[in-house]
Amino acid sequence: MRRSIPFALILAAAACGPAEVVVTMEIDVPNPDAEGTMQLALSDIEVQLIPFDRDVVFDSMATAYGTPEPEVPQDLIEQRAEVQAAQAEWDAATRRWATIRDTLQKLSGVLETLNRGSGDYVVLFREFNDWDSQLGAAERAQERTFAAFDALQQGTIRASDSVRVLQDNWADDAFAGVGTVFAEKQSALGLDWVMDTTDASGVARGGLMVKPGQYWIYARYEQAYTELYWNVPITVEGGEPLTVSLTRSNAQERIKL
Repeated sequence: MRRSIPFALILAAAACGPAEVVVTMEIDVPNPDAEGTMQLALSDIEVQLIPFDRDVVFDSMATAYGTPEPEVPQDLIEQRAEVQAAQAEWDAATRRWATIRDTLQKLSGVLETLNRGSGDYVVLFREFNDWDSQLGAAERAQERTFAAFDALQQGTIRASDSVRVLQDNWADDAFAGVGTVFAEKQSALGLDWVMDTTDASGVARGGLMVKPGQYWIYARYEQAYTELYWNVPITVEGGEPLTVSLTRSNAQERIKL
């Protein structure tokens, strides 16, 4: 006698099986070639699916430890903001110098192909001289802005290192045994803890297969002066892959010493 499995049971079995989560990572950054911003895909970033809120664990352990984490002094925060602004000025001056240099190289190449007595040569030669007259000032601006940036940066390195050591030592004591706490929470929940890495297009796909349930997507991306930190709650229900986008809008931006 032929037996068939009721459709409802098939759905129930599928819901209990592994479900896929796809994570995309993309942030807006200044466009180096034009005004405004552009989208940057974040490649080679580790992404974790954790079956509990890691921030709650750390907050609980910090409270139990009793001694608050050493804070970054406000004057150091302000000094680092000055360093960042100075670097932006240096970057702009460097781009300006590079634009003039590249333009001169292109014009020089075209001039070599023209007859010096032609009208086109005269026009391009005048344009070449206009750009060439700006090169020296651009070089001096690049050197001046770098010197200002470097001086400000050197003034914050020792203070940043000192605060970082204090915070690292505090964390070693406050969060001693956190690995054991994590393992016990995962065991009690009976859910998966998996990780994957984003590809060249900023997508983590194929490695984030978990049982249905509540999870948090954890990832971080370091920038020059800050890091973007994600700890995004999601509910995995099974069926079609769940796609989640990590962007600046759902990240915390934290100071990086």
